[in-house]
Amino acid sequence: MVEILIVAALVLWSTLVVFKKVFPKTSNKTFGVLAEFTQKQGWNTLSKWLKPVPVAGCGGGCGCSQEDAPNANKTAEIQAVKWK
Repeated sequence: MVEILIVAALVLWSTLVVFKKVFPKTSNKTFGVLAEFTQKQGWNTLSKWLKPVPVAGCGGGCGCSQEDAPNANKTAEIQAVKWK
């Protein structure tokens, strides 16, 4: 019985992740409606969790988010290879 619940939870989670990756605009709209509904019901914590994050940056649903800021420390100097 416990195994069935674990497998069902994994399948549901995987379905949500794929839904968000494949249909970003539809998933944002769907989760926005769900967040508004839960806010009206008084379930504030669930509403905050369901509320979609506003897209910043590319806006194409490619996986980059607001937290992905360019890091100046990642620039590596190109060095010549010295053969011996």
